Amino acid sequence: MEPAITLAPRSVLFVPAIRHSMVAKAAGLAADLIVLDLEDSVRAEDKGAARDALPVSLELLHGRCAAVRINAPDTSYFADDVAAIGALGVALIVVPKVQSPAELASLAGFPVLAMIETPAGVLAAAPIAATAGVVGLMVGTNDLAASLRLPPDAGRGPLSHALQAIVLAARAAGGWAIDGVFNALNDPDGLARECGEGRRTGFDGKSLIHPDQIAIANAAFSPSAGELDEAAAIIAAAKGGAERFRDRMIEDMHVETARRMLQRAP
Repeated sequence: MEPAITLAPRSVLFVPAIRHSMVAKAAGLAADLIVLDLEDSVRAEDKGAARDALPVSLELLHGRCAAVRINAPDTSYFADDVAAIGALGVALIVVPKVQSPAELASLAGFPVLAMIETPAGVLAAAPIAATAGVVGLMVGTNDLAASLRLPPDAGRGPLSHALQAIVLAARAAGGWAIDGVFNALNDPDGLARECGEGRRTGFDGKSLIHPDQIAIANAAFSPSAGELDEAAAIIAAAKGGAERFRDRMIEDMHVETARRMLQRAP
């Protein structure tokens, strides 16, 4: 199933659906995808109000492509969230803490971005990604680290196997792979390093929790001028089949990679 946007987002900004002032500001930002959040950024006592705020929040985005993150399938809020978004025509539904394809059954007919945030979710990432309607996977690094009982200073190293497994599952199904959030709000260099690492791992883009992170993510997940020049040169030089290009061998696979690179040009 195709979402309203077909090119994987470089920057995915989460905004509380209940905070209309923040939503209005987000409408003018350069994030590729804005996610109106009903989950982590909304207190338990405000869940109903956040759900009720969705129609106005969507209007405040002035037609921008938007997603809604509902609450997890194992919560008491899930069914009401699904019922509320049914008539809103959102481009994409973000579902947190998905652990099996069966949990997505009630969302048949909706484009879904499934969040992998638990060991069970990592182990089931491939069948989740292959489920009808799922357009990609997003890793929830904070919850995953907590569920693995990692110490706070563990960094991303202990998550490397899980991160690569999520990318592999997404790619095997032909879907997006979106990296998790970077928690430090005043460390742009650290964010840039983590975005670079995410791109080298194979992720298409990154989840964001603050507007100041957008430009860094967009730059990191966009091809450089040199990469774009190289891609254009490969396409121009290719005649089909294996051949020599700038002292190395290229084939149709490299041409297809070059075309995808040009699609990501900023």
